Amino acid sequence: MSLETQVMAEMKEAMKAKDEASLRGLRAIKAALLLLKTSGTEVTEDAELKMLQKMVKQRKDSLDIFKQQNRTDLAQKEEEEIKVIEKFLPQQMSEDELKLAVQKIIIDTGASSAADMGKVMGAATKQLAGKADGKTISAVVKELLK
Repeated sequence: MSLETQVMAEMKEAMKAKDEASLRGLRAIKAALLLLKTSGTEVTEDAELKMLQKMVKQRKDSLDIFKQQNRTDLAQKEEEEIKVIEKFLPQQMSEDELKLAVQKIIIDTGASSAADMGKVMGAATKQLAGKADGKTISAVVKELLK
């Protein structure tokens, strides 16, 4: 089932249940999908995944700002939308799984110091796309390449 079909089906359910929080998040996904389709690029699962990850990152950034400004009303809305969007993303790796995967990448690339971070990050972001966010991958790579 395509992402668009899934989103439309869940939108119907959210409308029937009068679930405003879910509906807000689903409408945001639908709008982003429309933008992706009209951008001229081919809509692949990879493109959809990147779009969803970007949406979550934007909302997390907004969430941090709202928390700093003590805007709990807006922060709550962002948290609700993040939960809805994350339902369509693959399961995120645990920190232990991420460390094991990065250690394997370090061995495969032959990296030995912090100077090789770019090489490791390039391979890790490709291999772990959708399973972990870039900020977390970067932190683990820095820790392991001390």
